Amino acid sequence: MLIDPKAPFALLRREGRDAVEVLTGPVSTVDTLAAVPDDCLALVPFRQVRERGFDCVDDGTPLSVLRIERRRELAVDDVLAALPETPIELSGAGFDVDDEEYASIVDTVLREEIGRGEGSNFVIHRVFEADLGGDPVAAALTVFRRLLTRERGAYWTFVVHTGERTLVGATPERHVSVNDGLVMMNPISGTLRGAPTKAGVLEFLADRKEIDELSMVLDEELKMMATVADLGGQVLGPYLKEMAHLVHTEYLLAGRGSRDVRDVLRETMFAPTVVGSPIENACRVIARHERRGRGYYGAVLALVGRDARGRQTLDAPILIRTADIDRDGRLRVPVGATLVRHSTPAGEVLETHTKAAAVLRALGLGPQTTTEAAAAATDVRLAADPEVQAALVARNATLAPFWLRPRDGLAADPALAGRRALVVDAEDTFTGMLVHQLRVLGLSTTLVRYDGDIETDGFDLVVPGPGPGDPRRLDDPKIARMRGIVAGLLDSGAPMLAICLSHQLLAGLLGLPLRRKASPYQGMQRDVDLFGRPAKVGFYSTFTATHDGPVLDTPHGPVELARDPANDDVHALRGRTFAGLQFHPESVLSQDGIGVLRDLLAVLLDAPVGSASQ
Repeated sequence: MLIDPKAPFALLRREGRDAVEVLTGPVSTVDTLAAVPDDCLALVPFRQVRERGFDCVDDGTPLSVLRIERRRELAVDDVLAALPETPIELSGAGFDVDDEEYASIVDTVLREEIGRGEGSNFVIHRVFEADLGGDPVAAALTVFRRLLTRERGAYWTFVVHTGERTLVGATPERHVSVNDGLVMMNPISGTLRGAPTKAGVLEFLADRKEIDELSMVLDEELKMMATVADLGGQVLGPYLKEMAHLVHTEYLLAGRGSRDVRDVLRETMFAPTVVGSPIENACRVIARHERRGRGYYGAVLALVGRDARGRQTLDAPILIRTADIDRDGRLRVPVGATLVRHSTPAGEVLETHTKAAAVLRALGLGPQTTTEAAAAATDVRLAADPEVQAALVARNATLAPFWLRPRDGLAADPALAGRRALVVDAEDTFTGMLVHQLRVLGLSTTLVRYDGDIETDGFDLVVPGPGPGDPRRLDDPKIARMRGIVAGLLDSGAPMLAICLSHQLLAGLLGLPLRRKASPYQGMQRDVDLFGRPAKVGFYSTFTATHDGPVLDTPHGPVELARDPANDDVHALRGRTFAGLQFHPESVLSQDGIGVLRDLLAVLLDAPVGSASQ
């Protein structure tokens, strides 16, 4: 007998393996990730983001742990022979949030969140619900069987039964894994649906919207890697991920780390592809607008163990493309739309319908056309085509080599080595990437949050960082706090480099007007003139300072401005012992961001207090 359907079990087929793992053992619940034991499969709910201090609607979904008492590996054919193939009927099908309400939520998020600088993208979900006839465990095993025979390219194909609920799916995306200290993450964004053609794939790979969305996700996961890997993540790819009904683009991030795997799980909750960015504020936005819990949607399964040498291992796929079935046969298939600056309510409503239909087909719960059946049965890999390969390589042409190459051999800049820098995080963990770049340049760097105790004495440089929010809202506690920090540094003459939000606050203190841009620069790469030096840089901004000339006279001396002559947007400024950048030099979109930092800091840290920075 393959499994006892009345007892907890998990069946897993992981990418690159020709066998199905059969895990059995008791299921219990724990409160925190720290309490997750070794040698278990953990079902981590979205509400666990509370461990990071992030907002969520707490729906009580448990952090369940299947403690593995028995583990077997069986050939796929043997498992298929033992799995049922029973008819599955759905009734009472529909979305929990209707089209009109969902369109209204999308419109509100676009106007009030992205339009006001709260982030670059947000994922808002809705749930396709239905009732399954017959035994829900048998239905889930049937779906698993169909996935094994019809799907390809999944990172995990799985069915997990806890006794209270059953999860079954084929997720394309590794969230995070750890093996012998190697931490890996796998951001996926961009979707080409249906049976792909070479022409269609080439058009898809050249689509600016798809390129930008993957770059934004890449930046957000690099922020996480900056926390859990000692030198941050090195970017590998992009790659084409070909599944039976879909084609995606993806990157792989890899870095060495020494954290406990449970810490890695906690610090990477959860993938920007299903939450948004920046993560902390995205969680607030989700809670404000979804107004209900997510269950396991967007969270992870986590296989925790040790290898033959006793070293910790972790393999955690994202819980998407997954059906959640309760013991009464109620089926839930959550799907989300990623809202970005060019989204439309009607388009995102259609996206959720398309995704739900695709997920149901992928799960074997919907009708399968002859074309789809043929596509699933073939093993044509367009990724091997030379033109497709060239198109993938071309995507990296304007990205930052700093993140694309190994950094363990990079030498510090002698002019900066040994200096001490304090970086202030204003709720955007781009600061983690800044810390890595500053350390590579040779600075000893400390990171603190804006709402903690901040002592700037003893540091050669302070970097007030980026964050979401409207810099004109001085009644906002975070804005007021960050403005006070920047004002104190400005008045003291302490060397300061202000980034994005903090640059806007610095500009306002210097007397520059701030305005909301008609079209936000969220995840946008632009060519700018940086004080006579051409630079290709990445913006994540909704607001900008403006001025109609290259120099501003201020009580703190003359300030030189790098600006766009077409609209007077101020991209950067520099004066006596301070500088500000509207763009993100740490972003993967800033092609020579590390060089921009090096040049600015060399001037800032060599100039004595009170001297002009020319």
